[in-house]
Amino acid sequence: MIRACAVADLPEGESLRLDGPVPIAVFHTEAGFFAVDDTCTHQDASLADGWLEGCFVECPLHAAQFDLRTGAPTCLPAKKAVRTHRVAVTDGVVYVDAPVPAVAP
Repeated sequence: MIRACAVADLPEGESLRLDGPVPIAVFHTEAGFFAVDDTCTHQDASLADGWLEGCFVECPLHAAQFDLRTGAPTCLPAKKAVRTHRVAVTDGVVYVDAPVPAVAP
């Protein structure tokens, strides 16, 4: 698990990007915290820069939308899911189970 941020540093409705060999986007939704690979599977765009609505994020480049709970695309042009990552909140800190080291901002 890597430290993403303090809960207080990521307000509901916001996201952040963890840089690393595989960048990860962390989202704070009304349903909790979610993490997915940051790069849209349709084209190279940061999902952390996208629009968050409920448990869905819309890619800022071509409006592909992904379910943060499963990583599945919910509309075209994306056809491939983004990888999801387990998130844990402990003592006011958000942690992401990342397969490779990432660097918090």
